[in-house]
Amino acid sequence: MKKNYFITGGTGSLAKKLIEHLIKHRLAKKIVLFSRDEFKQSKLHELPFVRDNVSIFRFFIGDIRDISRLNWALGEDINVVIHTAALKQVPTTEYNPFETVQTNIVGTQNLIEVSIKKKIDKIILISTDKAVSPINLYGSTKLTAEKLFISANLFKGKSKSKFSVARYGNVMGSRGSVIPILINQNKQKKKFTITDERMTRFNISLNQAVLFVIKCISKMKGKEIFVPKCPSYKIMDVAKAINSKNKIKFIGIRPAEKIHEELINKSEYFNCKEKQDEFIIYPTVTKIKKNLKEGISYNSYENKKYLTINKIRELIKKNISDFEK
Repeated sequence: MKKNYFITGGTGSLAKKLIEHLIKHRLAKKIVLFSRDEFKQSKLHELPFVRDNVSIFRFFIGDIRDISRLNWALGEDINVVIHTAALKQVPTTEYNPFETVQTNIVGTQNLIEVSIKKKIDKIILISTDKAVSPINLYGSTKLTAEKLFISANLFKGKSKSKFSVARYGNVMGSRGSVIPILINQNKQKKKFTITDERMTRFNISLNQAVLFVIKCISKMKGKEIFVPKCPSYKIMDVAKAINSKNKIKFIGIRPAEKIHEELINKSEYFNCKEKQDEFIIYPTVTKIKKNLKEGISYNSYENKKYLTINKIRELIKKNISDFEK
């Protein structure tokens, strides 16, 4: 059955891929895109899957920090809200803490309040590994956003709204991430700059992230934090996959950066269920039948599944168009 979707951060990489998926599989009756960047919105009109289906789209310039504008844009007939808007660049958020709090925390609170008021059926927050045991402001604000979303299920009153979270790591090839940087350095015949040779990361492609979010929406009942099972890679293997002969310059770990990525910490495992291809974390007040050992962290270093150099090379070739956007 087709639904009406409202997407915050509607011009971002994930949002664009989501739109493409919704159109391709005829899942949307209406798609409302809400974002601050008028130029990026104008560029969206040029995409074939938008241009050929323009009648189902609504474009709203607005900021989630502005609750009155959010209230105006979020119509009475929306079925699903996908919350992707956030200030995400770690160095920028560290230097602009007040702005980060206003967008990532206050903006999220605004969306929750308006969604409850309008009795939206399903609202899902797109979160990040940096919300797990955070060591930087961005991660701390996303952890707070997660807490707000899960708690919304308790204080929503008689509203039918259900709030859940989809949490995953850096998308392969996302802006500012390591793979596009190394690819660009290789093209320019420069040395690879790597922070630390021990570094590992989980791997999820943009398309996989979209499919995961869609699946979460289809089965969410409220209160869940969904975490996909993903393979890991070693940063040194990524460098070898791009150009094994290129020289490497180690520049040291950046402030507020982790050596290994963590998607579930030891404390969260106490209220976590493991499925075939995902984990589901429930609130601490929820009693569940546990099927996991206690005190285990799901992180990229201890992960059982690693990508080989050949597999990394294959994935880079397959997703090169995403890296070059």
